[in-house]
Amino acid sequence: MQRYFVPEAQMDERSVTLEGDDARHAAAVMRAKPGDRFVACNGSGRDVVARIASVDKHKVQADIIEELAVSAEMSWKVDVAQSLPKGDKLETVIQKGTEAGAAAFLPFLSRRTVVQYDERKEAKRIERWRKIAKEAAEQSHRSVVPRIEAVSSWKVLLQKFAEYDLVLLCYEEEGRSGIGLKDALIAFRREREPGNPASPSVLVVVGPEGGFAPEEAEAALAAGAKPVGLGRRILRTETAALYALACLAYESGELGGNNDA
Repeated sequence: MQRYFVPEAQMDERSVTLEGDDARHAAAVMRAKPGDRFVACNGSGRDVVARIASVDKHKVQADIIEELAVSAEMSWKVDVAQSLPKGDKLETVIQKGTEAGAAAFLPFLSRRTVVQYDERKEAKRIERWRKIAKEAAEQSHRSVVPRIEAVSSWKVLLQKFAEYDLVLLCYEEEGRSGIGLKDALIAFRREREPGNPASPSVLVVVGPEGGFAPEEAEAALAAGAKPVGLGRRILRTETAALYALACLAYESGELGGNNDA
């Protein structure tokens, strides 16, 4: 069943309205007609099945016929801070990271960032990134669209570390020395308050194509991050976050077992 994220103002207790691109998609691409059904999400965890009452390319009116209780969200809240990579690699990170369960993406600039960032184009780029996240969330049947923050400096990002229960700095030097993600997670579970029922918030920090400078890694450590390696191989910047998300999905128990924190 097709899924659409709609603003809360377009969903009340009994009805849903699709407008703009969503209405055009339903009318022109899906060739929707009265009586067809779709899933509507308000982006805050409410998912419903709606039956179409009327259709045109500007507006689709539908009646809510069922409330859905199933959530596809990861039990851990995992955000990804990604240093801006070259080309459209960040689009790949956002699309695939959304499918993998990331709750937010925090792009940033670091010392070895290769791409020439143009602030004048930021609004347009963020709009495109948010559209990619929305479409990926719909495709993967999520209940929430990941948040896309404005591009920040490394210094500003460091100040956000205190907002998380665990900050993982993906750092190749740790991989070479054998200090891996699993080690950090074991220590995190050991140090965490026993019986704490709250889902932990985790920030995965990934550097640019050239990696982090040693002084950046030191600053991250001073700010509370845990430097970790992601195995014995050197991963591309657009691969590292997805690799870490998969590991955290496993660790949280999402893939089976009894690993819930």
